Amino acid sequence: MELKDYQKETLVQIKHYLEALSLQKGKYDKFKDLDPEYDSDFTKKAWEMVSDRTFNSKQNGIGEYLPNFCLKVPTGGGKTLLATYTIDYIQNHYTNQKTGFILWIVPTNQIYRQTLSALRNREHPYRQTLDLSSGGRTLILEKSDYFTSQEVEENLCIMLLMLPSANRQNKETLKMFQDASGFENFFPPEDHPTKHENLTQKIPNLDVFTGEDGFFGKQIKTSLGNTLRILKPIIIIDEGQKAYSQKAQETIRGFNPRIVVELSATPPSASNILVSVSGQDLNKEEMIKLDLHVINKASTEWKNTLLSSVEMRNYLENMAIEYESRTGRYIRPIALIQVERTGNNQRGEGFIHAEDAKEYLIKECGISPDEIAIKSSDKDDIEGIDLLSRDCPIRYIITKQALQEGWDCPFAYVLSVLTNSSAITAMTQLVGRVLRQPYAKKTGMKELDECYVYCYRQSSKKVLDAIRTGLTNEGMGDLAGSVVESEERPQSKDIEIKYREKFKHFEGKIFLPRFVIQEDGRWREISYEMDLVSRIDWTRVNLEPVKTITLASTSEKDEWLNVNLSEDEKEVLKKTSGGERITGLTIDYVFMTRHLLSIVPNPWIAYEMAENVIRGFRAEYDDQTIAANLVFIVEELVKQVQNEKDRLSEGIFRKLIQDKVIRFFIEETTGYTLPTRIKVKETKRRLTRDNAEPTQLSLFEYFPEDDFNDLEKKVAIYLDKQEKLLWWYRNMARADYFVQGWKKNKIFPDFILARAHQKRENGYSTVYVIETKGLHLKNDDTKYKQDIFDLCNELGREMSWNELGLEFDEKVIEFQVVFDNEWQRRFNEMFEKDSSLV
Repeated sequence: MELKDYQKETLVQIKHYLEALSLQKGKYDKFKDLDPEYDSDFTKKAWEMVSDRTFNSKQNGIGEYLPNFCLKVPTGGGKTLLATYTIDYIQNHYTNQKTGFILWIVPTNQIYRQTLSALRNREHPYRQTLDLSSGGRTLILEKSDYFTSQEVEENLCIMLLMLPSANRQNKETLKMFQDASGFENFFPPEDHPTKHENLTQKIPNLDVFTGEDGFFGKQIKTSLGNTLRILKPIIIIDEGQKAYSQKAQETIRGFNPRIVVELSATPPSASNILVSVSGQDLNKEEMIKLDLHVINKASTEWKNTLLSSVEMRNYLENMAIEYESRTGRYIRPIALIQVERTGNNQRGEGFIHAEDAKEYLIKECGISPDEIAIKSSDKDDIEGIDLLSRDCPIRYIITKQALQEGWDCPFAYVLSVLTNSSAITAMTQLVGRVLRQPYAKKTGMKELDECYVYCYRQSSKKVLDAIRTGLTNEGMGDLAGSVVESEERPQSKDIEIKYREKFKHFEGKIFLPRFVIQEDGRWREISYEMDLVSRIDWTRVNLEPVKTITLASTSEKDEWLNVNLSEDEKEVLKKTSGGERITGLTIDYVFMTRHLLSIVPNPWIAYEMAENVIRGFRAEYDDQTIAANLVFIVEELVKQVQNEKDRLSEGIFRKLIQDKVIRFFIEETTGYTLPTRIKVKETKRRLTRDNAEPTQLSLFEYFPEDDFNDLEKKVAIYLDKQEKLLWWYRNMARADYFVQGWKKNKIFPDFILARAHQKRENGYSTVYVIETKGLHLKNDDTKYKQDIFDLCNELGREMSWNELGLEFDEKVIEFQVVFDNEWQRRFNEMFEKDSSLV
């Protein structure tokens, strides 16, 4: 699964923090060895190296400083996938081991079942990520499963646990803290009281039997809870905001974790937010359906509301059939219906019951019973059903609140709310269930890229406010402006924004260059696949770096630091070795090929690469060793082939430029012209200056505030105050001007600026194409953008932009990447420096 840009950026931030944490922990350990009384919070020092946010220091159950951070990701943003990658990063950049114990805590039974199913499915991206991290040695556990110290030494063990099970306040779950057989090999033998005493001194929060004056003295309970305290697990907390009661925090820290990672759309103030992903980030990646249309039925008959929902769902299915005929992508729109009662004995009490809604759908709307499912606490018609399958007939799901959390189906488009106004809070929680976009990709058909909420007997203002609040609770408050009140059949509420009056004379005359290639006597935009990838000589891909990596022997014993006593009972920590590495993998060329197909377009070439690499390893290793390391080999092979693809594409790109096959200029049919009109939603809030005054230098009359992230907003407001700036334009990703380089993804800069001409009134001399970046995002992708922009500047200096006869007076066009820690200085330099044209 290819990661989204914001997910890649998130992992870069995690990596930076973990590297800082490892550095500070190393210093802390050295000083602690020299002076046992040394006390300095290395977790805070590491945080201050990478973040300017406030840090809340925490300690685990035995008083050790506890590294902890939160990933603030909206609902539907892939928190679980990020969690699996985070585990890999922790293992590689902090704990430096491939095996160990992970405690994965979830808040609800629904999320528990979904997560468990995904982690146990070896074909699922979550499990594949973990297998890549562990070298194929992943063991998924539940709290009822027994495991041995050897299994922990030889595997990446992940235990899934419900939040109530971790809270000792719940009497039914105290079993995990009770003495039990099955975990004895983690503890000293019963007849070694000194070892028990020493271990409790080392880990003082272990549960013990109180009869200290008995024959055997103090005895540690061989419970799951004590085992976890000894293992000091990495803890992942899904929906982390629900684990902030005093009891929950005490219990979680009482497991003596070595690091805690929270996943939350709405973290509390006490969370250490390392990464904050916005709803706009998801929207830019085409992951969610927007706008969200609210249709408030005036009818006093709930059946009319449901009928309108049915009509809309049917309309969307017709659109989906047309979409599939063009693209081959299957979508079956689903309507969620929220009723007031679902209980077996609650029908006929004056409330709208699930069976009432189902009966109406069947008898009066002519819908087959097979297309209707009820999801409640005591009836689950969708249990074990793949709702995305072509074979699934379900088009209507009736519920009260069973879908509020942990349930996602991107085919859900329509929400029909038949509850009264007092249940509006429950309704807002259901809104998030219809936001996810099928295939995380816009269809290009307006109706299939948006979602719809039908309400029965509700106040319009109350509904809109509540839904916007609901979006905030899903971590997408910045998208509240995309909730619009609509008619029966949602009609566009777009309004057209024009150039400011003082810039009218620029309409249709602002051009920007692109990389173009000549074909059949005319110029066209270059195509990454057609013009670059098609020219790659795959025999030139260098696979030697993969074939020279060292493979771990199947008989190699991993060294593990166990809490135990040496024979002389003077040391509490003793190094032991595990058994032989366990693996169920074989040499599978198809498995390897499948992982290369996102990079290499020809499966036969990918297969030959897999064979080539395995042949290289067979010169030094036997098949058993190669099979045991197959996941590691695949991971390295994918990295190398991608790097080689980029290297070869760059070589082709630069050679085509050198040979004048690819040019960088403005040409009548391919040069980009800034739009003369933009459409925005009527309800969108306008970007204003800090003092709430309207912007004055934006090329258009205004831009919606939702179109900017925090850094972009600061930049835009700053630019709007600059005397030497003539105008600025917000360039929209996936819609406006882009630069196609030698990598697949197009570069969509953030701003187009025009520097005022000093000698020509209302004219400009220099156009700046600006990409802004947070300081934490300095990575290979940023380096690539800088290289492309440098090339654009180099080629631009060789060009006369009006040589093709366009009405484009001599201008200088500069491309710049500007970082968070330098943007004010850089812009000041741009506006102060002299231009050769001034």
